[in-house]
Amino acid sequence: MKKTYVFMITAAVLICLYLFGCGKEQKPVVTPSSPASLADVVQQGKSDMFAVAFDRYRQGDTKDLPIGVFDSGIGGLTVLSEILKLDRFNNTTHQAGADGRPDFESERFVYLGDQANMPYGNYPSENRVDFLKELIIKDAVFLLGQRYWPSGEASAPKHDKQPVKAIVIACNTATAYGLEDVRAALASWNLPVYLVGVVEAGARGAVETIKDRQSPGAVAVMATVGTCQSEGYVRAVEKSSAGQGLKPPGVIQQGSLGLAGAIEGDPSFIVPGSKQPRSEYRGPAVGNPAAPIDTTIIGRYGFDMTGITGDTGDPAAWQINSIENYIRYDTTSLVENYRRSGATEPITTVILGCTHFPFRVKAIEASFDRLRAYRTPDGTQPYGKLIAGHISFIDPSQLTASQLYEALAASGLLLMNGDSVAIPADEFYISVPNRSLDGVQLTESGGFDYAWKYGRTPGRLDVEYVKRVPMSRENLSPEVRRSIRETMPVVWDRLIVFNATSPRCSGLPEQARITPGE
Repeated sequence: MKKTYVFMITAAVLICLYLFGCGKEQKPVVTPSSPASLADVVQQGKSDMFAVAFDRYRQGDTKDLPIGVFDSGIGGLTVLSEILKLDRFNNTTHQAGADGRPDFESERFVYLGDQANMPYGNYPSENRVDFLKELIIKDAVFLLGQRYWPSGEASAPKHDKQPVKAIVIACNTATAYGLEDVRAALASWNLPVYLVGVVEAGARGAVETIKDRQSPGAVAVMATVGTCQSEGYVRAVEKSSAGQGLKPPGVIQQGSLGLAGAIEGDPSFIVPGSKQPRSEYRGPAVGNPAAPIDTTIIGRYGFDMTGITGDTGDPAAWQINSIENYIRYDTTSLVENYRRSGATEPITTVILGCTHFPFRVKAIEASFDRLRAYRTPDGTQPYGKLIAGHISFIDPSQLTASQLYEALAASGLLLMNGDSVAIPADEFYISVPNRSLDGVQLTESGGFDYAWKYGRTPGRLDVEYVKRVPMSRENLSPEVRRSIRETMPVVWDRLIVFNATSPRCSGLPEQARITPGE
């Protein structure tokens, strides 16, 4: 096991070292089976597609640079929202205590949502962990570099984006699988960039909620399949409990196959308004071993049949086609599996272990309330004693924001009123499929075909699968724009400013810009 671990770390570092190459010469093809070629590319520095802005970091002081935040999609905007709203410290003394001013009021942020490659949580279940790690490294390199595409149709990229002084991995799956790889890369590159992820913060928050309870009960984790498979939250809760001298609570997990994708509108999981079954459907189904609909408890799911496609009289034909029904499937599956385990401690705490889930926390809470009160035809309540009357829902974002503030303040990198900044406004980027790529396979809606997306292998660092472009009306669906506007107004306002004033958006047509009149 130790040799395997060392090999994996070595391979990851080699890939990372390759990525900082600069220049614009033609690159040789790099495959997993050609380590000599990879070494040559590292030595010669021939990558323009994946390059770190080393010259800027060598200049010394990075205080004026923005803070980078990335996620597998738009879910990480919930983390950015909490960072922007945070008021837990005195902005002058940096001591704990709100002062009525946002703690990061002088900072600017660069956000990246890798929407074309999401959901990250499915890569582990498709045996593509190595490729997932490569995606995570590429996300970090984008934030550390200056390259972006003005639009998905642009013929050439630009190189005037600012690098960042800190990186927040706002994705639970990316934190669980890639935090240490990114940390190793930053160390090997000798970059003075602070790094923080959301998993440890979420675990600390959960332990804080249970330590004062007379009976701590059980902690439930709702996350993607990949995050749950990593056991990252299980280990983090155990570690945080031990650090506070507490007995670790029981931790139960529900690996969601589809909720994050449905929230983002991925056609593999949801096609709003559709009444017909879809061949590309990948969500829960009677015949899906990864996420089976259990016909023995069919009534307990409480599905709204308007959000089901297929013959409504035949559960074997059902396909989930609403966010509400994905939530009901996941919460019911979690509690039913917990019941079947024979456990008796009530669920007192739920960690929203995917950045997309806080968008729907009210619906998730309502689903637990429904299950607690649910009665079978004979009048029994199978879940009544397994769900506490009051559940604490943990969004790791706030604790992540606090950790970021404390670290930047301690290192002297936090901007104060009057300090200069490298960019006048926050910047928002999103990945879109590179349509000019040879052999790319897309769905009718324009996203990557599922089998093609999850069939890619690592090492093809001469290939740019996606273009990272400014976030605009062109790449955010009406549903996503409405969700951001209604649930994260502080982010929405900054998106408007970015679209209206940033030089990175100068090539956007007027109808593509996000505006106040949305």
